[in-house]
Amino acid sequence: MANKFLGLRTTIYKVPDIEKAKAWYTEAFETAPYFDEPFYVGFNIAGYELGLQPEEAEMSGKIANVVTYWGVENAEQEFDRLISLGATPHEEPTNVGGDIVVASVLDPWGNVIGLIYNPEFTME
Repeated sequence: MANKFLGLRTTIYKVPDIEKAKAWYTEAFETAPYFDEPFYVGFNIAGYELGLQPEEAEMSGKIANVVTYWGVENAEQEFDRLISLGATPHEEPTNVGGDIVVASVLDPWGNVIGLIYNPEFTME
């Protein structure tokens, strides 16, 4: 049976000010967007898409029941760097077994950004 799912491709964060968010994410992920329009800004992060979309209506709260974890070489260091850029702590860096460390922050608009260091996971 052929697998019809090709893997994760895109994570989208809704933001009230797409220009400010574009500037923040450019600095936070240290890359410029490859697609930049008023309705969508897309970044290529190591072959995966991080997208920004304007919020169409003010949201009463962001939902954190699904978290996308971006792979990093050092979760504690990236956690601290994002905090220094204006993010707020969501989940402090935590060892979850073996050498795997996860953490998450809230961007300035309340979106959850997960970070994971996982030397045991390899791309196939």
